[in-house]
Amino acid sequence: MTPTVSISEALDNAPLSRFHTRSIFTAGMGFFTDAYDLFIIGIASTLIAKQWGLSASQTGWINSITLLAAFIGAIIFGRVSDVLGRKRTYGLEAAIMVVGAVLSAFAPSFIWLLAFRFILGFGVGGDYPMSAVLMGEFSNTKSRGKLVGLVFAMQAIGTISGYVVGLALLSAKVNPDIAWRIMLGLGAIPAAAVIYLRRQMPESPRFLARVAGRASEAASSIAAYSEGVIKIADPSEQTTKLSLGRFLSTPTYLLYLLGTAGSWFVFDYAYYGNSISAPMIVTSVLGSSGSKVLTEAIALQLIVFAVAAVPGYYLAAFFMDRIGHKRLQLIGFVFMGLAFLLIGVIPNVTTFVLPFMLLFGLSYFFAEFGPNTTTFVLSGEVYPTGARSTGHGISAGVAKFGAFLGVYIFPILKSHLGVGGALEFSFGMSVLGFLVTLVLPEPARRSLDESSRELELAATKTPSLARSAAH
Repeated sequence: MTPTVSISEALDNAPLSRFHTRSIFTAGMGFFTDAYDLFIIGIASTLIAKQWGLSASQTGWINSITLLAAFIGAIIFGRVSDVLGRKRTYGLEAAIMVVGAVLSAFAPSFIWLLAFRFILGFGVGGDYPMSAVLMGEFSNTKSRGKLVGLVFAMQAIGTISGYVVGLALLSAKVNPDIAWRIMLGLGAIPAAAVIYLRRQMPESPRFLARVAGRASEAASSIAAYSEGVIKIADPSEQTTKLSLGRFLSTPTYLLYLLGTAGSWFVFDYAYYGNSISAPMIVTSVLGSSGSKVLTEAIALQLIVFAVAAVPGYYLAAFFMDRIGHKRLQLIGFVFMGLAFLLIGVIPNVTTFVLPFMLLFGLSYFFAEFGPNTTTFVLSGEVYPTGARSTGHGISAGVAKFGAFLGVYIFPILKSHLGVGGALEFSFGMSVLGFLVTLVLPEPARRSLDESSRELELAATKTPSLARSAAH
C-alpha cells in the first residue's frame, strides 16, 4: 500500500484483509453471546415462573433486569474506554458475562436470579460500545458499514441458537427445573471463548494517535496486527483529545446524541418488547397454553426469525454502504412501523396464525434491514475519537433503557389492548424513530473524521483542542 500522511488516512484507505476478518470474529462472538443471553430469558422465564410460582410482575423483572443493567454498563464502559483506552477494557466485559451466566444457572431464588442477571447485563451493556467502536476504528471508509454490520449480525446467530437450545430441551422433555438452568448457563461458553482473543487485539491506532498522542506506537501496532498490509511511513497525527464536559457542551454532538440515542431508544422499546415477549405473543395467537403449545410457539418463532430476520441482518451489512447508513435506517423504520400498524388495524388478524406470522415476519425483516443494525453502526461513526466510545455508550445505554421499558410494559399493554393494540403503540415508536433519525448526517463512504466533523470542530469551534502531535 502507498504510504499516506496520517494514521487515520492509512486506516481509511486500507484494503480488506485477514486482520479485518479476525477483528470481526473477535468482536462478533461477543454479540453472539449478548443475543443468546438477552433472548433466551424469554423462554427460560416461562419455566421459572411456573417452578417458583412467580407473578406477572416478577416474571417481567426477570425478563427485563438484564436490560436495565446494560443501560448502566454501556454508559460506564463507554466512558472508561475513552479515558483509559479500548484495549484496557476490552475483554473485561466478556469476563463479566461469563460470571453472570454461570451464577444465573445456579440461582437459588428469585432475588438471587435478579442479582446475577444484573451482573450479566452489566457486561452485555459494556460490549456494545467496545465492539462497535474498536471495529469501526479498524475499518476502512469504503466498507466500514459492512464490517461493523457483520459484527452486529452475529446477534442473529446468537438469537437462533437460543431458540434451538430452548426447543431442543423442551422437545427432549428435559425436566423444566433443570432445562432453564442449562439454557442460562450455556451463555458462558461463547463469552469465555473470546476473552483471550480480545486481550490479544492491539489498542486502537486512532485512539493512540488522536487521544493518547502516541502516534509512533500506533503506527507500529497496526503494522504488526495487519501483518504488513498497513504501513505508515510518517506517523503524524493531530491530537483532538476531548473532555466529557466539552463533548456534552458542543451543540453538534448534542444534536447527534438526540439522533443516535433517541432513534435507538424507540427502536429497542419496540424490538425487545416484541422479541422477548414473542413466545407469549405467538402462544396467544395459537389460542391455548401448556408445554406443547410453548414448544410450537418457539418453533414458529424460530422459523419466522430464520426466514425473515436473519436475511435482514446480512443484507443490511452488505448493502448499507451502497444504500446509505442513515437512509437504510429511515427505510427500516417506515416498513417495520407499517407492519406493526397493519397487525393493529386489520380486523381479527391476530386470530389467524398465517397472516399474523407473515406480518410479524415482515416487521422482523425491516427491523434487521434497518434500525436494529444501523443504530449500532451510526452511533460509532458520528462522534470524535476522544468521545466516540462515550457517545456510543450513551446511545446504547439509553437504548437498553428503552428495551427495559418495552419488555416490562409490553405484557401490560397486551393485557389491556391486546396484541394488536400493543403493536399499534410500537408503530408510534417507529414514527418517532424516523423523525429523530433526520437530524443525523449520512456517514456512508465518508471517513470518521468527516462524519464526526472532528478536525473541523477542533479547529474552528474549540481551537484549544487542536495541537500538533507529530512523532
